[in-house]
Amino acid sequence: MNTSMKLVLTLCLGIGLGAAGLYLVGGTADHHAAHTMEVEEGQGSDAPLYWVAPMDPSYRRDGPGKSPMGMDLVPVFADKDASSDESGTVRISSAVANNLGVRSEEVAKGVLAEEVRTVGLVTYNEDTLIHIHPRIEGWIEKLAVTAEGDEVKAGQPLYELYSPALVSAQEEYLLALKRNSASLIRAAEDRLKALQLPASQLATLREDKAVQQTVIFAAPQSGVVDELAIREGFFVHPETTLMSIGALDTVWVEAEVFAQQAALIEPDQPVRMTVDFLPGKHWEGRVDYVYPALDPMSRTLRLRLVFDNGTRELRPHMFAEVVIDVADDQQALLVPKGSVIRVGHEARVVLDFGEGRYRSQPITPGRVGTSHIEVLDGLQEGDSVVTAAQFLLDSESSKQAEMMRISGDQP
Repeated sequence: MNTSMKLVLTLCLGIGLGAAGLYLVGGTADHHAAHTMEVEEGQGSDAPLYWVAPMDPSYRRDGPGKSPMGMDLVPVFADKDASSDESGTVRISSAVANNLGVRSEEVAKGVLAEEVRTVGLVTYNEDTLIHIHPRIEGWIEKLAVTAEGDEVKAGQPLYELYSPALVSAQEEYLLALKRNSASLIRAAEDRLKALQLPASQLATLREDKAVQQTVIFAAPQSGVVDELAIREGFFVHPETTLMSIGALDTVWVEAEVFAQQAALIEPDQPVRMTVDFLPGKHWEGRVDYVYPALDPMSRTLRLRLVFDNGTRELRPHMFAEVVIDVADDQQALLVPKGSVIRVGHEARVVLDFGEGRYRSQPITPGRVGTSHIEVLDGLQEGDSVVTAAQFLLDSESSKQAEMMRISGDQP
């Protein structure tokens, strides 16, 4: 091969190698540029900034994993609209909200259903409780009732009394009858009636014309004997309380409520009552009387409740649980009781703005009902408040608001 042919082959080989090198270099550069663009697009997309523990936002990691409590870490994304949110607004994804069990309810106006719960003590109806005293001195010869709690009927004999003064009054009546003096008869008869001589024994005295040494006194009403203070042979005088008889057709219940509940109680309000001694049964009554003054020691207001007791199942000195229904037709702004977070003297709720945005909102609570609380200030009708998992959201919202205030980023 001559020299010219070698030179041609060398030039062809050099040109081929140069073209191949240019192709390789150009392809590598293009591939690197495409990769760089993909990374930049990925960084500009919704990639997580970091991962946090669901129950401890201060626990952060660069990638997914498990929290110290064994829960899956939650991704935190860049908030493009964070600058437009108010201080303390937090954002969570719908999946996280579902895992936390976040539930919300709309704030609406309605009638606050209130009830006052307290305890009471069953007592005799004192309107029908009578105390028996003798009108004259004497001795108890016989006693028909022997123990407290004995049931008696109206007209049933209670005791026999021997009294010299009563015997003398009968003799004067017989003397007036013998003299046939209308004025003396009327005066003697009035004296015997004043000494409570039963009408039947007065009629027997008028017919038989014989003095009765002992006089039988009967029960003035039906009921049960309470506070029996005598026995046979006792010497009694007008100051002596022989016994008390209380009717059980109706009973009173003495109850007390706190001072702040006093304005809710009025006479004739319906009352429901249960007693531990008779499970499964309840009674309906009413508020009979509201005492005018508070107890100076307990700072409570006394109430008197009335219940029918035709079955005689309610007995004095039973403990009872009482529920007083408070009627109110006034419209008020209401939120569920479980949505209100109380910290010291403050109260707040967590507002749900939708799209995973939540923020703590201070409120001024009013009356407390059975299931709802009246809101005097801080909310408007139509707002949505969180009723479940609100404590976690409130904690995160409060922390973010404080950090923004410290860093000076608060709008």
